[in-house]
Amino acid sequence: MKISRTLYETMQNQTAPKSKSWKNIPLAFLIGGLICAIGEAGIHILTEYVGLEQKAASAWISIGLVAVSAILTGLGWYAKLAKHAGAGTLVPITGFANGVVSSAIEARTEGWILGIGTKIFTIAGPVILYGTAASMLYGLIYFIWQCF
Repeated sequence: MKISRTLYETMQNQTAPKSKSWKNIPLAFLIGGLICAIGEAGIHILTEYVGLEQKAASAWISIGLVAVSAILTGLGWYAKLAKHAGAGTLVPITGFANGVVSSAIEARTEGWILGIGTKIFTIAGPVILYGTAASMLYGLIYFIWQCF
């Protein structure tokens, strides 16, 4: 049976869930902003009250955000938060940690080496590769720019 394009679009529109962007966009903005605000508050606390330098405080907060999002992913709570917050949970560092841990959790039945060891880099691999390549390219451009 051949389905025409218009019939397919009609069937798709009937079955696809309706987007509630009037609710989803502000909620994603608030949750993403809350995650960033928690990070900034942590940096402030570490610099003002603990006495760490800005770079060290930022590193510790980044490590903490990754650890918390990994733990929440392992407990299944991050998915519940993402269900309501949508793109707000994709704040780069927490969303990346969630993606890496989710890949590892899905592959745990295949073993440590062929499962977790290979699947964990499904998300991390491209980010590391293109992040390294982009930083090398930008460094080269910066170096050439400084020569003039």
